[in-house]
Amino acid sequence: MAYPDDLLSDGERVVIHKHPHWKMLLLPYIVLVLTLGVGIWLAILAQDLSWSTVAFIAIGAVALILIVWLFLVPFVRWRTTHFIVTTDRVMAREGLINRTGIDIPLSRINSVRFEHGLIDRIVGCGTLIIESASDEPLEFDDIPQVERVHSLLYREINDNPDDDFKAGERYQQPPQQGGR
Repeated sequence: MAYPDDLLSDGERVVIHKHPHWKMLLLPYIVLVLTLGVGIWLAILAQDLSWSTVAFIAIGAVALILIVWLFLVPFVRWRTTHFIVTTDRVMAREGLINRTGIDIPLSRINSVRFEHGLIDRIVGCGTLIIESASDEPLEFDDIPQVERVHSLLYREINDNPDDDFKAGERYQQPPQQGGR
């Protein structure tokens, strides 16, 4: 699925569109399973109490708060975070209510590198580091298939026809003046 067309300029197309890696959701899913398990266990213990209705409401309220705060919020943050490479720029967008974003024109990128440790290599993600002409390096964490994204971004930067070296224009001999 392409990124929204109204954000792209004429002739620009999406090369890569990714969300952060699923490893960012591992802890929220563990919290979800543990919250549901402990909630069910506590509900079973509370069913024989004289005040079981109050206990069920309290258990449900605490479980709902934990699930929204520790599972739903990180899931929505993951889902609304985008890393996009187009034929003209690199875009990063995140947020649902409070949106933030950055665009880096490909022509302003000086270097692109990636880092990934053992766990990142096992799950298939890493950090992409982009150095632009005037800013400090920007780090994008948990990019899936970071080596592939790095290669495609490097290729996109160097395959831009406006940036290509034109040997014929640069090394033309100046016209000869008069005859000797």
